[in-house]
Amino acid sequence: MSGVIYPRVALIGLGLIASSMAHAMRAGRLAGEIVGYAKSAETRAVARDLFCDRVTESAAESVQGADLVVLAVPVGAMEAIAAEIAPHLKPGATVTDVGSVKQAVVDAVAPHVPAGVHFIPGHPLAGTEYSGPRSGFATLFKNRWWLLTPLPDTDPSAIARLRGLLEAMGANVDEMDVEHHDLVLAVVSHVPHAIAYTMVGVADHMRRVSQSEIIKYSASGFRDFTRIAASDPVMWRDVFLTNKEAVLDILGRFAEELFVLQRAIRMGDGEHLHAYFTRTRAIRRGIIEAGQDTAAPDFGRAAPPAQEG
Repeated sequence: MSGVIYPRVALIGLGLIASSMAHAMRAGRLAGEIVGYAKSAETRAVARDLFCDRVTESAAESVQGADLVVLAVPVGAMEAIAAEIAPHLKPGATVTDVGSVKQAVVDAVAPHVPAGVHFIPGHPLAGTEYSGPRSGFATLFKNRWWLLTPLPDTDPSAIARLRGLLEAMGANVDEMDVEHHDLVLAVVSHVPHAIAYTMVGVADHMRRVSQSEIIKYSASGFRDFTRIAASDPVMWRDVFLTNKEAVLDILGRFAEELFVLQRAIRMGDGEHLHAYFTRTRAIRRGIIEAGQDTAAPDFGRAAPPAQEG
């Protein structure tokens, strides 16, 4: 297998991201062996059948001899996992993660990483509303950004090797510092999710109070809110608790923008509304031009293709 980048990869946490990584690595023959671990015995059984060469009964066992270790668990569970696996990590191995916040992950994991092991935090900007080991598919990362936030003094060759794997899985890779990552993600992901959860909560309250038919007559905008709000509640609980400063900052800015919009509506300022919507519409066009979405109907909203065992 001339395409092998890491002879042995250990995946800890076997949900959408880890299972998709496994499918992508298998499709490209990028790993010699894929070892998996998850807390749930049911999840381990599915992973053994669908995408792992070997599944272990503990995180510590899964990392033994691994050249790459991927932490794909909720941010709140990172520290306990890092402490468990630290004594068993192979010298020269690389440890990365897929968490949606980076400073909290660095604080939780870095103190446990032994000398001689490379820790390179990461975050794939890819996903669907589906979760669990059956939800993964090999093309999830195609043309999606995967952000790396290497710490100072990280071995450049270790970064290059990890970048090579991610690019071979179809991702576009970029690097930024930890603090900047958390602020950017608050804007493009965390606060939009907070707004979606809130709007769906408002609709649920209205449905209960008025017995209206909000669910039955949901238009596309509300359907998209519900799609976003269907994401893993454990993951998003941890995101908001661990990136709260950036999230609260951007929520404050959002509230200010909302007040301006509210005032324009109240005052009947059609000129302001038209200019505002024209300006924000250009953002959508820019996303399409950047290849991060398409104007095709229902893009990214269909169920992922079924995987064969």
